[in-house]
Amino acid sequence: MPKKLVHTIEELRAALRPYDSPSFVPTMGNLHDGHLDLVRTGKPLGDVTVSSIFVNRLQFAPHEDFDTYPRTLQADCARLEQAGCDVVFAPPEKELYPEPQGYKIQPPADLADILEGHFRPGFFIGVCTVVMKLFQCVFSEAKGPRHALFGKKDYQQQMVIRRMVRQFGMPIEIVAGETQRAADGLALSSRNGYLSETERAEAVQLSLALRGLARDALSAAGSLPEKREALEAQAMRALALRGWQPDYLTVRRRADLQPPRADDAQTPQSLVVLGAARLGRTRLIDNLEI
Repeated sequence: MPKKLVHTIEELRAALRPYDSPSFVPTMGNLHDGHLDLVRTGKPLGDVTVSSIFVNRLQFAPHEDFDTYPRTLQADCARLEQAGCDVVFAPPEKELYPEPQGYKIQPPADLADILEGHFRPGFFIGVCTVVMKLFQCVFSEAKGPRHALFGKKDYQQQMVIRRMVRQFGMPIEIVAGETQRAADGLALSSRNGYLSETERAEAVQLSLALRGLARDALSAAGSLPEKREALEAQAMRALALRGWQPDYLTVRRRADLQPPRADDAQTPQSLVVLGAARLGRTRLIDNLEI
């Protein structure tokens, strides 16, 4: 086990009181090497490393997998200990939500109601609300620099949180960790465990489709705004022919996730390709900066 496993906000604050500069990695558990890389990245940034394990009901739609999402606390704690995590905060739902959560964070629609927010309405309200609450739990008594680490695989999520922190003037630095991948290129995800053996072999096609879309976007750099929708539709059709149900494969600006303009076509390094698609019953997301 890590040095401390705590389940209440009071226990967490007591455990962190001797320290000045927490590095915090929020998770929903069922950890993989991407989470552990964030812990290792955060270790030298502060004097105590904290990770939370909490499956947040607010960010799941009624038809999604809240009830079946894997809860693997013992295995997660063992992996966090090996990665050097000092404190694990694993609250029961009643600890974070002792009463119905009437106060919620409403992120701006231009960033939060597109892409993931379009296909998962209310998702980012749930994410922002729980992250704000977790920040209050972890950083309330910090006196020095505060760091919170999020993976780039959830590209839009870390952008939403970064903007939330900036607009609320919170003294927290958001650190984005690079996407960790399996040997074949599949982005590591807690939901990869849902895949059958056949689906796991096929799953790498999402990252390959994004690489192809990125290559085509670079080739069309001079006329990308006009060609963008055609390139995206082509990429989605190719994935659908393999049995996937794509929600989106798209080229966007890194700065705000809006479609590129004509002047962006001259600086393709300012772009990112993002995708979300369902393979069987499992929905996977990925992205690639270009």
